[in-house]
Amino acid sequence: QVQLVESGGGSVQAGGSLRLSCGTSGNTASINSMGWFRQTPGKEREGVAAISTNGITKYAESVKGRFTISQDNAKNTLYLEMNTLKPEDAATYYCAASPAQWTDSLLVAPRYDFWGQGTQVTVSS
Repeated sequence: QVQLVESGGGSVQAGGSLRLSCGTSGNTASINSMGWFRQTPGKEREGVAAISTNGITKYAESVKGRFTISQDNAKNTLYLEMNTLKPEDAATYYCAASPAQWTDSLLVAPRYDFWGQGTQVTVSS
């Protein structure tokens, strides 16, 4: 069992920053890959950033250079630092985890087994 809880969402002006957090609990030792995904109504869930215990990180092209994924193993917490936010970044952001370790497909949602409830991000112009 793995439980994930996102926090840190909110409203921000375009060009501003937010840091999302994902707290983990349960059998966290089984987690080998974690990622951030986002979704807006009527659209498919989009991979934003992911990290694996094999040292691989991956970002969507639309957020490269603006977003950074990191983790604090001592606190069992995953972070997404979002800078230079744009209106198109507005979405519900979800944290996800998987026991699998891989070097590709880190941003493919069906690979992930555990999901948080999401945190809302709004960006105003």
